Amino acid sequence: MGEPKFSRPKFDTPSHPWKEGRIKEEHAIQANHGLKNMREIWKAKSQLRRHRRQAMRLIGTVDTSEGHGKREMEDLLHSLHNKGLIESNASLDDILSLGTEDILSRRLQAQVYYKGLACSMKQARQLVTHGQICIGDQKVTIPSYPVTRDEEGELRYHSSSALNNPEHTIRKAIEGRRESAEYNEEEVDPVATPEFAGEVQAAGEAANAETTDGGAE
Repeated sequence: MGEPKFSRPKFDTPSHPWKEGRIKEEHAIQANHGLKNMREIWKAKSQLRRHRRQAMRLIGTVDTSEGHGKREMEDLLHSLHNKGLIESNASLDDILSLGTEDILSRRLQAQVYYKGLACSMKQARQLVTHGQICIGDQKVTIPSYPVTRDEEGELRYHSSSALNNPEHTIRKAIEGRRESAEYNEEEVDPVATPEFAGEVQAAGEAANAETTDGGAE
């Protein structure tokens, strides 16, 4: 049963800590998605296992064309569609074909990059943590926040962010990369420069101060 005041872990760690193949795979995923540590990957793998386990159980059910089995299958497909993991016409077999990176691509950090609001995954993470990104009118500062299909269209810069100015250095860099047909991985990332880090942090502090002053009034 466990101690009530201590929450149980919501993800599984690797069964063996020193498997070369798994370590290389996780390092590649970490670099591709700009993750802070391997824990994010383990959480995604645990979530993927839960979805696959439920799909395999429904596939093994005698009849999912009617009754409780059908409702459970439709609820699972509808839920994963809302999360942006599968298409509206997907089947249970499509759930089994999902990978770890499909789960990671729904994180706010990844969606900010995919929507063209940042030059790189690392820059997207910094914009999120410094309060430059919001969903609708709500500022979100958690890079791992799962973005639903309905929230994709509401993803934008915060109203008090200096990045709303099209002439901002970061906006120009994004436009330059968008117009370029070839992406050079060896280019200097603006997020790595101290000037950019200080600029984003200052903008985030200004946004937080403005929000606090507005609440005080």
